[in-house]
Amino acid sequence: MGKKIIANNRKARHDYFIEETYETGIVLTGTEIKSIRQGKVNIKESYARIEDGEVILYGMNISPYDHGNIFNVDPLRPRKLLLHKREIRKLIGYTTQKGLTLVPLNLYLNQDGRAKMELAVARGKKLYDKRHDIAKRDAERKMQRARRK
Repeated sequence: MGKKIIANNRKARHDYFIEETYETGIVLTGTEIKSIRQGKVNIKESYARIEDGEVILYGMNISPYDHGNIFNVDPLRPRKLLLHKREIRKLIGYTTQKGLTLVPLNLYLNQDGRAKMELAVARGKKLYDKRHDIAKRDAERKMQRARRK
């Protein structure tokens, strides 16, 4: 309630098993938040890493603001994510395990108009896991169709 979802990363749920999620803030410039409010953002190929005790997001594309002129910044620049220190320590423990990574699930505006990101600790799926999920989804669709008739 009160969330306006701006960008969703559906591919992440297809490619990864989601272990745990966190709500994070993002350090942005004025023109970046204006572009986000217009919906000009893409998080499909983005990921996060922990460097020097800070969580940094890479690959998130925020298109330059139309009326930003000289205040626009690089659309693919790394952005700092805001988390509590104990959460960052917990994430460091997760990412040192083999196969776990940090992937953004969605970007939204909360009631205050602040941009928040749902960050997930995820484990990569193998090809047979993806096939199993697709087969399961198809079976559920067939059952739904049979119930309607």
